[in-house]
Amino acid sequence: MAIGKRLKAAYSGIDRDKFYSLTDAVKAIKSGAVAKFDETIEIALNLGVDPRHADQMVRGVVELPHGTGKTVRVAVFAKGDKAEEARKAGADIVGADDLFEAVNGGTMDFDRCIATPDMMGLVGRLGKVLGPRGLMPNPKLGTVTVNVTEAIRAAKAGQVQFRVEKAGIIHAGIGKASFSEEKLQENVKAFVDAITKAKPQGAKGTYLKKVSLSSTMGPGLKLDVATIGA
Repeated sequence: MAIGKRLKAAYSGIDRDKFYSLTDAVKAIKSGAVAKFDETIEIALNLGVDPRHADQMVRGVVELPHGTGKTVRVAVFAKGDKAEEARKAGADIVGADDLFEAVNGGTMDFDRCIATPDMMGLVGRLGKVLGPRGLMPNPKLGTVTVNVTEAIRAAKAGQVQFRVEKAGIIHAGIGKASFSEEKLQENVKAFVDAITKAKPQGAKGTYLKKVSLSSTMGPGLKLDVATIGA
């Protein structure tokens, strides 16, 4: 009952049909995030694309100025000196054939997977396991690289990968309810800016159709796109 009352209280001051300015939306969502844990602040964007067409795919990575507030566990496929470099850089799991066997067996206790180029012959065989979970290393996302130190740093610092879903929607966590309003606003602007810059050549008509913001347990608010500009 208590949870129901909290949700009712969160919804009570919300106009579901209104388009909120970024400032007002962040303020309302923070005040409504009353769960007993630090709720994630989530953004959802409806894009005017059809990802079934290759020239309308939206995919990329963005490093949020204030991180996501989430602890990211990083696995690195590497051997020799690069494996040692990964360990020193703070990777949570480092391996080669042993890591392959663990992942192939269903053990994936990590949020980001990085691989050195020489390991992709091995890692490529895990496509059916890593791909559906969005964990497959990709050079375009900076997760297939010889610079494992930088890749690990970026992942730990709050780098967010994004990819449009079948319905033309992208969603991601862009912070925590405990963040200040200013930090959340700056993270939202950075994320939307990255999506805008990733606009594919095949996109026709209105690209950024709808943007909404919510907390884990709270209602979603529609944003006035004009107020998001950096």
